[in-house]
Parts: sequence; structure tokens; C-alpha cells
Amino acid sequence: MNTETNTENRNPVVENVRAALAAAGLADTVIVVPDSVATAATAAAVLGCDVGAIANSLIFECDGAPLLILASGAAKVDVKLVAREHGLAKISRATADFVLEHAGQPVGGVAPLGHPCPIRTFLDTSLAQYPVLWAGAGSHQAMLSISYEQLLATTTATETAVR
Repeated sequence: MNTETNTENRNPVVENVRAALAAAGLADTVIVVPDSVATAATAAAVLGCDVGAIANSLIFECDGAPLLILASGAAKVDVKLVAREHGLAKISRATADFVLEHAGQPVGGVAPLGHPCPIRTFLDTSLAQYPVLWAGAGSHQAMLSISYEQLLATTTATETAVR
């Protein structure tokens, strides 16, 4: 994997994710790569890992509020299942503007932490099988590594099946 120093290393959104990792007592595992890793498939190819080890940070809208689902890159989230299992109203796809407003990060680069305000979060239990997970770190070129246990504790997520 080739990482380079570029403008993403000074991106304030990525720096905010680094600060959130530090505030949580976690190591700075953010890496910045030269090419876009905005999809699970491209991230897995660049990182040399299984697509299932990519923890997609997906922001949805539920009753006007953001809902973060951390889902395996190998999973297609069944929002009806998640809503039914957790007694939620309809979960809808969020617009890019809604994501940016609530996460402070762009679609395709959303990190599981470092948002302006806490977001209710669900964690896909299928991610537990991977010793190392990779998640977005605030931009299309930044990723962070984290364990399932660290991700669960740091995000105070509710564990759930997403499919």
C-alpha cells in the first residue's frame, strides 16, 4: 500500500477524526492514500483486506434525526429489519447535504466518530469476525483501523444484525 503526504494529511475534517481517536484514548491509525477509497470495494483493494472488514459508516434519516449504521462492506443493510428489531420509524436514505450537516463529513468518507454531535449508532455484528476493521476517516482518501471492540466502545453503538 502506497501512502503519500498530500493535502488530505492537513484536511481539518481528517484532523478532527484524529482528535476524536485521541480523545477516546485510541492510537492514531489514520492513513491517507493517494487514490479514492470512497467505496468498500475500492478501500478493500487498496488496503489488501476482505471487503467484509470494511466498516461502512452509513448515515440514514429516521424521524428527522440522523442514524448511523456501521455495516460490513459485504452487507446490504436491510433498513426494514433494523427498524423492526429496534422499534424505529421508517429509516430512509439520507441526502448528501443531510450527511454533511449531521456528520460533518462527506458521503464516502464518513468516519464512525468525530461528528459535531453524538449520533445514535448501530454496529453490524458480522464485523466481529474480523480482527482488524477499516473505516472512513473523514475524507475520500483517509481510512482508520480499529478493532470491533474498540469500535463498539468508542461509538456506544447498539450491536445488531443488519441483514
